[in-house]
Amino acid sequence: MRSTVDLIADKTERVSLHLQVMREIRRCLTPFQTSDRPIDGDTVIADGVTVDSLTVMDLMMTLEDRFDVVIPVNLMAEVRTVDQLAQSVLVLHARR
Repeated sequence: MRSTVDLIADKTERVSLHLQVMREIRRCLTPFQTSDRPIDGDTVIADGVTVDSLTVMDLMMTLEDRFDVVIPVNLMAEVRTVDQLAQSVLVLHARR
């Protein structure tokens, strides 16, 4: 059984990684923002910002490089919000 200290350290690491992923996604999407509303987890990538397929591919490559994951191209068809994208990156990161 793992100690409480180890469990807390793991949780802290996961939260920190989640914040890093969200920060990177927001950084990449901010130039394409169409409203005054900040980009948050509920932002729908195709509606809340003006992105085309090339921008999405650039975003995916940036996230892959930054977090050492491989994002399947078909995953982007399933992802609608920033939170969903961040969660997908976290799951892929945990599998490596």
